[in-house]
Amino acid sequence: MPISFTRSLETVIIGLSTVPCVAHAESFSRLAQQSYPVGKLTKGKAGGYGWVVSNGSKQFFCRLDASLAYVSKKEMVSILSSGRLVKLDRAAFEASIGGPDPSIPQWSDLQTGRVKPADVGSCTPTR
Repeated sequence: MPISFTRSLETVIIGLSTVPCVAHAESFSRLAQQSYPVGKLTKGKAGGYGWVVSNGSKQFFCRLDASLAYVSKKEMVSILSSGRLVKLDRAAFEASIGGPDPSIPQWSDLQTGRVKPADVGSCTPTR
């Protein structure tokens, strides 16, 4: 065998052996259709927000995909991937975008698990 082919084959084998196993992810929409109840907003192991979705035998952690939420008529929060919340002036924000945005969820809805699929990211099995 030519050296270049052997080296290429070795590179492919080493590359594939170092790829971590990917957990079987589910979509939130599919889990919701299967009547999985959604828990309250919580922080995951990495500090980001999400919900535990469980049917008793199977549990998934569905991460929060929203980056903004309305808190009150005067306040809103920016949600960082690290789990940090940054308070924003709602009036200033809405003035900059031209008015209220109906796609931005209410913080109270997120906290209680009343979520729309657009606000939820990937769902991975918990161990």
